[in-house]
Amino acid sequence: MTRDTSKREPILTARNLVKRYGRVVALDHTDFDLYPGEILAVIGDNGAGKSTLIKAISGAVVPDEGEIRLEGSPIHFTSPMDAREAGIETVYQNLALSPALSIADNMFMGREMRVPGFFGKYFRKLDRKAMERVAREKLNDLGLLTIQNINQAVETLSGGQRQGIAVARAAAFGSKVVIMDEPTAALGVKESRRVLELIKDVKARGLPIVLISHNMPHVFEVADRIHIHRLGRRHAVIDPKDFSMSDAVAIMTGAMEPPENAQAA
Repeated sequence: MTRDTSKREPILTARNLVKRYGRVVALDHTDFDLYPGEILAVIGDNGAGKSTLIKAISGAVVPDEGEIRLEGSPIHFTSPMDAREAGIETVYQNLALSPALSIADNMFMGREMRVPGFFGKYFRKLDRKAMERVAREKLNDLGLLTIQNINQAVETLSGGQRQGIAVARAAAFGSKVVIMDEPTAALGVKESRRVLELIKDVKARGLPIVLISHNMPHVFEVADRIHIHRLGRRHAVIDPKDFSMSDAVAIMTGAMEPPENAQAA
């Protein structure tokens, strides 16, 4: 049976979301619930609509119908910047990092700190010392101590270290929700392990996480609940403690009907 969430209020909800691309219905009156402090995995077969769902929540796609609420209040995102300003940070599969820029510059890309006073206000002079200090603090908070020089270019880092920078940036500025899109897809075993530990560290800091992944062992290791998306809708929500990976795949592909207490409303 699924974990009891009846006594808690979700921090992020979506109801009856619809998104059409011509004759293709990517979202078909789908629902979504994320509760405080949890890791919610979102899984689904290719073409199930899970990416469109996450894009709608993160502001990259505007739904044709339906409602999204954050902490009980309706929100209407028209861009990812709107979502960021509301406290929703996304770690994209391609990381969205600029390889030629430094770690500190990437951490503060789009929200650079400026020196106080005249030069910051009128000449937009950057406060590089402050950005370097905060970036180092955020990396240390997540145990990323292997990065010695905060000013080294991101292109000199390993895949796992780059993923760590992206996760640290999201954790640093995501005040409400962190969304992670396939965070271990292009990583080796050792680097994937480090990223999973980072995800647990972010959760320990109290931030709820939406994890999109095709890697079932990773999903079952870190997720508190699993949202199974099928044919554009939320098909079921299961507790990984009560179902096997084979069950999850069977429900996802339609080979097995979810038990009544796991079926989505």
